Amino acid sequence: MKLRRNTGAVLLLAGLLALSACSAAQDSGSSTNNGNKLGAPGLTGPQIPGGETDAGQQRQSTFALDVDTASYTYALRQLQDGHWPQPSTLRAEEFVNSFGMGYPQPSGNGFGVHVDGAALPTTHRGDDAPALHLLRVGLQTRGEDSETRRDAALTFVIDTSGSMAEPGRLDLVQEALHYLVRQLRPTDAVALVTFNDRAKIGIGLTPVRELENLDHAIDKLTPGGSTNLEAGLITGYQVARDGFRPGATNRVVLLSDGLANVGNTEADPILRRVRTEADKQISLLGVGVGSDYGDRLMERLADKGDGYVIYIGNLAQARDAFVKQLPSNITLRALDAKAQVSFDPSTVDAYRLVGYDDRQLTASAFRDDRVDGGEVGAGHAVTALYIVRLRSGVRSGSHVADVNVRWQDPLTRTSSGTSDEITAGEISGRFTSADPHLRLAYAAAFFAETLKSTSYAAEVRLPELAAIAADANEELNDPKVDELVNALGTASRQRQ
Repeated sequence: MKLRRNTGAVLLLAGLLALSACSAAQDSGSSTNNGNKLGAPGLTGPQIPGGETDAGQQRQSTFALDVDTASYTYALRQLQDGHWPQPSTLRAEEFVNSFGMGYPQPSGNGFGVHVDGAALPTTHRGDDAPALHLLRVGLQTRGEDSETRRDAALTFVIDTSGSMAEPGRLDLVQEALHYLVRQLRPTDAVALVTFNDRAKIGIGLTPVRELENLDHAIDKLTPGGSTNLEAGLITGYQVARDGFRPGATNRVVLLSDGLANVGNTEADPILRRVRTEADKQISLLGVGVGSDYGDRLMERLADKGDGYVIYIGNLAQARDAFVKQLPSNITLRALDAKAQVSFDPSTVDAYRLVGYDDRQLTASAFRDDRVDGGEVGAGHAVTALYIVRLRSGVRSGSHVADVNVRWQDPLTRTSSGTSDEITAGEISGRFTSADPHLRLAYAAAFFAETLKSTSYAAEVRLPELAAIAADANEELNDPKVDELVNALGTASRQRQ
């Protein structure tokens, strides 16, 4: 039975749908039809190249897994501040992966694979829209109880430069750290490294049972000076290496606005300095803060530093990240994780992967353990959406695609894999009858496309995406989905 819809969301949607005609006029712009793409013509204004793949010419789509979510929460912050997000900061997969998808967890290590789909909603525009289908590939790792997980050694590298004095930066970090140390186990250990013009050790790796000493070190953090992020990370990795605990989860957690202005300010030179320290034994978590945020640097550091990046814009997000997410996701389940979807060209005419633009790999890289993939923690879900055009006359039982996942065990470095498959009938049902998480994923992904003004943004309208998300939330009853609906409303009003 569906849950009662939130009254506030209903009122918001009424206003959004009233704006729909104006939004549609602005969204449509002047159009030119490109016969080589899936879907509708593009928008006027800045265009981001996008494209689809002919399944007869290239049947395999391969990408490194990504559990980053910073793009979505930073976009929310920008919209709340009255700014339209910069296209370079928008990554559709991070919008989708910001939401739980309700996938069943596997019984062992590695991944459970969930594949489903539906026809696109009737609100989706474009000459090809009736022939297009949505394919969702969901990957889920097993969660871990805080009492049974491996101990953790966490080295926090904290930006204390002058730019961190802005409300919602260092003060937010301190608040979050005080909460976090109370969620960890007494046998876990925490170190604090600070950096501005130079780096220094605030407190070495200290058992969490010494809570008073950790609280005192957190309270001593004060902002000032320049931002030598390179020095901070080098010192942080040295502390993590010196205190390395075999058999435990060893991680460096970088908390910064990413606005490096002293020393090396690009990710690759910094990573070269710390690569030998990490050597896939010490993973990196980036935590971004601040209204002015160096997204490119933080994302690059996380992708190449065997980790992931999140963004926190307010206390509620900080508590969610440090009290709920980080303690439960401390343990790594998979290193260098990759997915490969092999489409059947006798059934599939063309396909398009939504997002993962900077995570795509060659087909041969899938089984090459030397090629870097993604690092995925306990209880993490990864979702990839494809827009698929089936060939005419395809039968319900026709084979559409095989999904393969490959990863390395974080402790033994042995490679493992799993797979699943899907048929045409499984991606042809009515959108309104599909899993509510699938409908939510569609709304989140095309919200990113619209904000980024890709050529595919003309296929949807913000008020209609808000309606889809709100309708899904009748069953999900998730406050984070209410936040998405509100953000869609804010974006729609800003476009007027």
